[in-house]
Amino acid sequence: MAEPSPKKQKTELQVFTTAAQMRSFTRQQKREGKTVAFVPTMGYLHEGHISLVRAAKERADVVVASIYVNPTQFSKNEDFDVYPRDVDNDRAKLLSAGCVAVFEPESLYTPVVGQTGETSNVVGNETAHPDSHETFVQVERLQLPLCGKSRPHFFRGVATVVTKLFHIVEPDIAVFGRKDYQQWRLITRMVRDLDFAVEVVGMPICREEDGLAMSSRNARLSPEARSKAPAIYAALQWAERVAADGSVTDPAAIKEHVRGEIDKAGGKVDYVELVDANHLGPITNVATQPTLLAVAAHFPARDRGTVRLIDNTVLCERK
Repeated sequence: MAEPSPKKQKTELQVFTTAAQMRSFTRQQKREGKTVAFVPTMGYLHEGHISLVRAAKERADVVVASIYVNPTQFSKNEDFDVYPRDVDNDRAKLLSAGCVAVFEPESLYTPVVGQTGETSNVVGNETAHPDSHETFVQVERLQLPLCGKSRPHFFRGVATVVTKLFHIVEPDIAVFGRKDYQQWRLITRMVRDLDFAVEVVGMPICREEDGLAMSSRNARLSPEARSKAPAIYAALQWAERVAADGSVTDPAAIKEHVRGEIDKAGGKVDYVELVDANHLGPITNVATQPTLLAVAAHFPARDRGTVRLIDNTVLCERK
């Protein structure tokens, strides 16, 4: 008769690579009467991610994270293959922050005979094989503005992978950062519309000392671009001031100024938009409704091409 496996020490981060393993673990936690909070990530963790883990720990008995670079939210001309990865360091950070388990699937999509790796699931590289993945989730209206205009594939991939992760982890709470504001709103709406028993929590943006929003992609910025990219936040702060004191409330004037500051810093603007902070629809005057000022811009990379940075702030937010 085989001896029982030794109990895991409290200081050991449990690593699961299959859906069955991960689901079995969280279901056991729930049988023991514990609540489970979930922090999905694509890895290369920074303080912003870790702040989400700490927030999750305050809200549940057990915190689980995932590390998975999801191919279906990338197109073939984007940075899937150079997206930074450092799993060992990520695990150490998660453990230190109070995470007890991490889900690290090799893939969340059905493997196709003759295909290796995840590149065949990147948008534009899909195979026509009849056994390939073909089921996707879309949030019809919220996926269209802002990042959805220049990356029309993106939120289909996000909604699909989060749906899969929710089905696997079965969390009570899921914690997201509001740097990805549109993603947070979209996931919240998806959870409502599809009746997931998950509370979605959005946490404030974490920033570097010079104001740049923390992002795994910051590591790819060239030194010069890294020194100039904080111009995005400086422009957002200007907009916060003029909206608060009422000196500038015309959306076109605010957008023009913010765009000009990013241009001067050497960034190539993808978009600067003012939209309703709840449904992301059009607004007419920032003084009359909570308004999201959202920015996406490209700055030169240290390796190849550019790095796409996003940031946002809510103007005249009602507390």
